[in-house]
Amino acid sequence: MITFDLVVVLVVILFILISLYKELIGATFTFVIAVVVLGFFGILTPREILSGFANEQIAVIILLLLVGDIIRQTAVVEILFDKIFKSAKSYRGFLSRMTLLISGFSAFLNNTPLVAVMMPYVNSWCKRNNISPSKFLMPLSYAAILGGCATLIGTSTNLIVNGMVVDQNIIPGLKSLNIFDFAFVGVPMIFIGFFYLLFFGEKLLPVKEDVLNDFSENTREYLVEAEIIKDSQLIGKTIEEAGLRNLKGLFLVEIIRKSFKISSVKPNVILQQDDLLIFAGDTGTIADMVNSDLGLRLPSVGMLSKKKQTEVVEIVISHNSTMINKTVKEIRFRAKYDAAVIAVHRNGERISGKIGEIVIKAGDVLLLFGGADFISRSNHALDFYFISKVKDFQRLENYKIWTLLGGTVFVILLAAFKIVSLFMGLIVLIMVVLAMKITNAKELHKAVDYNLAMIIALSLALGTAMIKSGAAEIIADLFITVFIPLGKVGLLFGIYFITAVLAAFITNKAAVAIIFPISLTMSVNLNLPAMPFILVVSFAAAANFMTPHGYQTNLMVYGPGGYSFKDFFRVGFPLTMIYMVVTVAILSLMYFM
Repeated sequence: MITFDLVVVLVVILFILISLYKELIGATFTFVIAVVVLGFFGILTPREILSGFANEQIAVIILLLLVGDIIRQTAVVEILFDKIFKSAKSYRGFLSRMTLLISGFSAFLNNTPLVAVMMPYVNSWCKRNNISPSKFLMPLSYAAILGGCATLIGTSTNLIVNGMVVDQNIIPGLKSLNIFDFAFVGVPMIFIGFFYLLFFGEKLLPVKEDVLNDFSENTREYLVEAEIIKDSQLIGKTIEEAGLRNLKGLFLVEIIRKSFKISSVKPNVILQQDDLLIFAGDTGTIADMVNSDLGLRLPSVGMLSKKKQTEVVEIVISHNSTMINKTVKEIRFRAKYDAAVIAVHRNGERISGKIGEIVIKAGDVLLLFGGADFISRSNHALDFYFISKVKDFQRLENYKIWTLLGGTVFVILLAAFKIVSLFMGLIVLIMVVLAMKITNAKELHKAVDYNLAMIIALSLALGTAMIKSGAAEIIADLFITVFIPLGKVGLLFGIYFITAVLAAFITNKAAVAIIFPISLTMSVNLNLPAMPFILVVSFAAAANFMTPHGYQTNLMVYGPGGYSFKDFFRVGFPLTMIYMVVTVAILSLMYFM
């Protein structure tokens, strides 16, 4: 029966899908609007809206992020990486070590900072061995995804599903998932994915010029602006006379003169004072422009160039950054981070105009000119990740390192054997870490991803609304009608495929929020075990390799690797299909046979 509540819920779901696909207002605000509408029409009570914030899994996600950030700040992972990758000599040797190591770490640590720490190693090794980083950066992301899917705590998507399991009221007595419930599919897929990347990756992965260091073949991608100052030697000269057509590592894209643009820059164009020259070029040449004697200045740098301690660094914008959809000028980098944006690179897209007017997108690579306070101010930044290896890390005594690592492993084991809950174990671990002064309590809150916590909590509320309104049951019956001719195995294939498509083109959190209540309702209506219908949603949402937007680590390597959407689809689609077949086969054998 069609009710008003049902119509509202379906309209809200449609709004979420459109908003996230079109990137209209950001994921967090999209969910806020959706849940507020559901609350306004009385579909959700205030208690139901707020209940997600009291869900233990959200707290566990936050605590895991804190522990992961502490480990990253102490350089434990970097020390290990130094020892392991120093002796790698061949393509397959480096790829093998990277894939297995990152997969193993990602099963127990947040995979986003792991990828961020590993990216400089990939770039530096590729420089030494004259190999394109595009041969490694996509496998790096895939390794992080493969490892994260192997345990409950490996990825936030699995924890969201567990939160929904605990929060649901369809199946009384349904218990929380165990840490290693995901291992039966996740661990075999780590090795299957490893061999896939090892034997097929080299053939399928593209060879791209290093977009961070060599733009001689692709000079229209990294944008920097320079202004002709008063008394400049360039004033009155043509482009050709000034030698601006033959600058090493730079290409003159356009000139902005007062209120109009000169986009087709011819050799006989005469330069004037205050002309804004838009160049594309490599990082080294751009950095040299800061103190050049050509009579050019970078407007965004300003007084930063007068400081005694400065540096040029490269960053990539994170998938949930607060900077997304803001102009460079609106972000106020200098006030917030003691740094100025001097260049922008957007993969596969031609951008033009003034730097300050460029609207930032997830995956953009920015070149920053930073002052003395830049490192300390950006130490816990969630808005971006470093590509260049420029961060200072705190070096700890050995006993503190082993306490941190050993404590993390011990807490996970206690939770796995159900001796102590993961929540309480992590709380105690963080208290010990603070007592030993391994990290600063005042800085700890900066590592919390509040946007992620908000999305998860509101996703739980959305799931409740879908069940209450009957939307989950109606859509579940539709799924059953379509896929039941294929049998129980066909149902799992159908759920996996639809969830994977949604995750690839919106977000995996939204895919879980929409499909989980539908999948669970299907198991109830057909009187089938709930576990395979729970796990298939989690694997389909998290193990997404097809698109750069399918997972946050894909987006991190998208720009630095110089990849196109087709590159991800060519390499990631077969791996996604392999993951689907293996997942459905193993879950069917475990629960339907």
